[in-house]
Amino acid sequence: MRVAPVIVSVGLTLAAPAMAQTPVKFCLDWAYQGVHAGFTEADAQGFFAKQGLSVKTDRGFGVTDTISKVAGGAYDIGFADMNALVKFNADHPEQAMLDVFQIYDKTPAAITALKKSGIRTPADLQGKTIAAAEADVGRLLFPAFARANHIDATTIKWQIYAPNLRDSMVVQGRDDASTGYTTTNIFNYVGAGVPLADIVVLPYANLGVDLYGSALVTRADWAAAHADTVTKFIRAVIQGYDVAMRDPAAGVATVVPHDPLIDPKVELQRLQMVIDDDLLTPAFKEHGWGYIDPARMQRTVNLNAEIYHITPAPAADTVYSTKFLPGQDERAVPKL
Repeated sequence: MRVAPVIVSVGLTLAAPAMAQTPVKFCLDWAYQGVHAGFTEADAQGFFAKQGLSVKTDRGFGVTDTISKVAGGAYDIGFADMNALVKFNADHPEQAMLDVFQIYDKTPAAITALKKSGIRTPADLQGKTIAAAEADVGRLLFPAFARANHIDATTIKWQIYAPNLRDSMVVQGRDDASTGYTTTNIFNYVGAGVPLADIVVLPYANLGVDLYGSALVTRADWAAAHADTVTKFIRAVIQGYDVAMRDPAAGVATVVPHDPLIDPKVELQRLQMVIDDDLLTPAFKEHGWGYIDPARMQRTVNLNAEIYHITPAPAADTVYSTKFLPGQDERAVPKL
């Protein structure tokens, strides 16, 4: 007589649904590349799932496009260059965006050229023609680069193209140099048959424009309403990048399924460049993931405000926040 209730109880236990996962819509800054291995590893290793997150990731179509889509609610979180936030927030205060996890300690923005152009130093850019995309961070930040290197910017002619055409114009000899990220321009040149030894790179961060780079960004009001989700997302991404940095080749292997047309060898070089140049900086090695020097961030904000004629410059803490980061022990530099 007492068996039936037990059977019913077991049946109910077996039928109990699994714990629901929180959906998160995430947008990259561009098409899938090796530099995104931290995100794909977080998915492949189950780090998002272990945090109770169901993450849908889509490719991006440029930094400003990603920021606009996150601000508009199409995505919850995006991966984008934080330098674009200052102008966006000034133009759209009702959709203010926030840098919640600074991933690149250094901007990869640069001027790239071929040796045959005669360009070797910033001064050699005077009188040249530079190819750029309309919303290219390198182009937008060029006034600061010009000032830091005493370049007469009025002598430079700009040609604006779609992002996928910019570097090919230089390879074809139509323009002298291009702006963009080192991780994009260099490999576009190489992909077009240019030997690495024939490429000249003028990195902004090494030539007087010491700015932070790409970060996880979201709307400030969304972050405040979903603080726990933001922290869990960041925690999983840190774990993903730790794995990718320990074994970059395996990291790239998790990117390939998202775009089978990419070349794993090229993407491994691209990822290693980011690790060496933009992640493993002295500040990162000392403080770990997500560290921000408030004074340096304020200089970053001030410089952007000056470029875009935003007066007064906003306080840096209106553009970034470290309160969503997991504990310091979870942000330690990975043992490589």
